[in-house]
Amino acid sequence: MSANLSYELSTRQQPASRKDKAVKVIRKMIGQRYLQVMALLGVAWMIIFNYIPMYSVIIAFKEYNIIHSVHDAPWVGLQHFREFLEDDELPNVIWNTVGMSLIKLIIAFPLPIIFALFLNELRSLKLKKFVQTISYLPHFLSWVILGGILTTWLADVGIINNMLIALGFIEEPISYLAEPSYFWSIVITSDIWKELGWSAIIYLAAIAGVSPELYEAATIDGAGRFQKMWFVTLPSINGTIAILFILAVSGILNSNFDQILVLRNSLNESASNVIDVYVYQTGLLSGRYSYSAAVGLFKSIIALILLIMANQVSKKLNDTSLF
Repeated sequence: MSANLSYELSTRQQPASRKDKAVKVIRKMIGQRYLQVMALLGVAWMIIFNYIPMYSVIIAFKEYNIIHSVHDAPWVGLQHFREFLEDDELPNVIWNTVGMSLIKLIIAFPLPIIFALFLNELRSLKLKKFVQTISYLPHFLSWVILGGILTTWLADVGIINNMLIALGFIEEPISYLAEPSYFWSIVITSDIWKELGWSAIIYLAAIAGVSPELYEAATIDGAGRFQKMWFVTLPSINGTIAILFILAVSGILNSNFDQILVLRNSLNESASNVIDVYVYQTGLLSGRYSYSAAVGLFKSIIALILLIMANQVSKKLNDTSLF
């Protein structure tokens, strides 16, 4: 009888506990109403500009033009995808896109981690803030401004040529942006210069969350500063590194369109023709909207496949994944 009584009491208490939980959630949301409104605005922006336009991706399978609506455009199936895969420019476009992205992944991805590790070791707070400020500044300048600066620096009478001639490394000025062989180096170096400090913010935030007790234990064991970085700091932010690496792998087919569009010209076209520029020139400037949508959809599918593969590899090797 006592068992039945306890069962009835527990069943009577369940609705009350659920009600209490609901009340707590409502009170919490009311207390965070300003933050909730800000979050809802972000969600609304994402829905309006990222999800609703996804309906128009069907033009990749149609022959769309501005005269007819998306609904009235005739279906052509996979015709645009076949045209893209049969295009003579495809090998060069893929080579430039994947080549620059892989080099960025190999060189540019570890640099913010190293920068954050060494920045965290600075004992002088003023020096640390100064270095952070200097490293962040280029991020807040658009590629239009930075492109103009680079174009001036790399000109025949620019500061780069003047310095190299004065130091005796070269005898005649080099037209860097006119030589396709220099383009990849310029793009990768300038991208690192612009984003190094900003990319390190996430790692600095992760390092700030490392328990001081771990460093104290390492000090007691006789570990030096580099040993602490290697055996304490890096393992502690391993999860953050893995997540950002997964995202970086999924973006291999993405190129910095603004940067390349500003720095490219007819002389370095063979080294600067990436997928995004190809879509812009072949698809949008020529009015081939369905073709450009097909190329963009193809790139998104490959990015999704890379994301899933990188996620599975990270899950097996590091036990860290996005999903």
